Amino acid sequence: MKDKNSALTQLMQDAKLSRRGFITSAAAVGITTAYGLSPISVFAAEPKKGGVLKLGMSGGNTSDTLDPTLFSDWVPLNQAYMLMNGLVEIDENNKAIPELFASWEAKPGATEWLFTLQDGVTFHNGKKLDADDIIYSINLHRGDKSKSAIKTQLAPITGLTKQGDKQILITLESGNADLPYLLADYHLLVVPNGFTDWSHPIGTGGFTFDQYEPGVRSLFKRNPNYWKKDRAFVDAVEVIVINDPTARTNALISGQVHAINRVDFKTVDFLKRSPMLNIVRSSGGQHFTFLMDCSVAPFNNNDVRMAIKHGIDRQKILDTVLRGYGSLGNDHPIPKTDRFFNHSLEQRVYDPDKSAFYLKKAGLTDLKVELASSDAAFAGALDAAALFQGQAQKGGIQVSIKRQPADSYWDDVWMKAPFSMGYWGGRPTADQMFSTAYQSTAKWNDTHWKDDKFDTLLVQARSLLDDSKRAEIYGELQSIVRDNGGAMIPLFGDYLDAANKKVGGIKPHPMFNFMGGRLAERVWLEA
Repeated sequence: MKDKNSALTQLMQDAKLSRRGFITSAAAVGITTAYGLSPISVFAAEPKKGGVLKLGMSGGNTSDTLDPTLFSDWVPLNQAYMLMNGLVEIDENNKAIPELFASWEAKPGATEWLFTLQDGVTFHNGKKLDADDIIYSINLHRGDKSKSAIKTQLAPITGLTKQGDKQILITLESGNADLPYLLADYHLLVVPNGFTDWSHPIGTGGFTFDQYEPGVRSLFKRNPNYWKKDRAFVDAVEVIVINDPTARTNALISGQVHAINRVDFKTVDFLKRSPMLNIVRSSGGQHFTFLMDCSVAPFNNNDVRMAIKHGIDRQKILDTVLRGYGSLGNDHPIPKTDRFFNHSLEQRVYDPDKSAFYLKKAGLTDLKVELASSDAAFAGALDAAALFQGQAQKGGIQVSIKRQPADSYWDDVWMKAPFSMGYWGGRPTADQMFSTAYQSTAKWNDTHWKDDKFDTLLVQARSLLDDSKRAEIYGELQSIVRDNGGAMIPLFGDYLDAANKKVGGIKPHPMFNFMGGRLAERVWLEA
């Protein structure tokens, strides 16, 4: 068995084994011995300490940084959570719970919030956490010079004042009933007051900095003074960036790593048969996008956008590319799990005749577009593009696919190509998702779409404390994005992680892969 596995590993590394060959060979090394999802193993109630946890991860680039104002993909997000803590955490029930903020209280109208800090928290350099550290860390994302993706969402803050060493008063220009959820954003991590050395971050996290090569590898060691006594069990965490899905899968099978993120939808049905592996399936807000730049022709014409939105067979792509591990999208980013999901919107379906109708309405008899694509956008993106190419043709849309390199996709293609593909990990609230990617002033408005009515209603909904009124407005916002926005969103994809059964404590989570990015401090290694 060992020899066969070693041979498979070598073949995979040499890129001599096709996907079909991988599946066949994988069966030979014993990953087809049981049918069905491997249940998450229930280990001893008492976590074990020690060992080096090795993670094989997709979502890393040589341009990565540990500066929380700049990172935007899976690997730096996970690495940052190892070194630094956030203000608020989102739990497995999608609820905001304390982290460095121990508690909070809103005054009537939700324009003033009082936050109290945790006691007994120290940075890796021994400094005690105080209100000045929190204020400095939040302000990194504010101001004219900030390049943070969350700058727009923090713009309503008009006051950030210390109320003693352990309390902070946040004042807003208008009420925000979801402020604790906003402060749970993964960019809002805490460093000491005045800190600037992002090549060697100092935080309050469960692990301390040891080695870091962006886009390649990192090693962080356990913080012996971690303030969370029920977290951070392993002695060290090694992150190995493996963007290729086949190589990442092989690294798990061969034992080079203990867990991988972004399991390839094509191979999950084979991996889940292994008696040595757990597949962790989490349903949440992750969705896959076809992005049309609304600022340039032909996508500045909404009739063209509507023609494209009717030109895709969502169910076919869900069944073929995602193997059923997800749900249909309806061209807006709010998942069915969100409390403000609009259930009354009719599900958009594949309709080539409507595509032709909208092209004619736009003054066109046919349409030629180039779609920039890469599996960096999401696992199976190139296959989804190919299926869409054939489907759209029946409505008069001719799609040419420009295959892009994975390692530069997010820097050179996303938000730059007129028509491209991408994904979003979702957010815990409708307001945060819309504010991050659809508000006209949002840094990550990746379709360059602007709608004054949308912006006005978004601010209005944010300040309401009556959930029934908020639901009505968020429902209308979903309708506006669906029928006027620049994103075609055909699918919501489940998060799929895989781990060796030696990894204890691993669970599903609605926010992102790897337990919302916090897997490293949550799991342990069995002997």
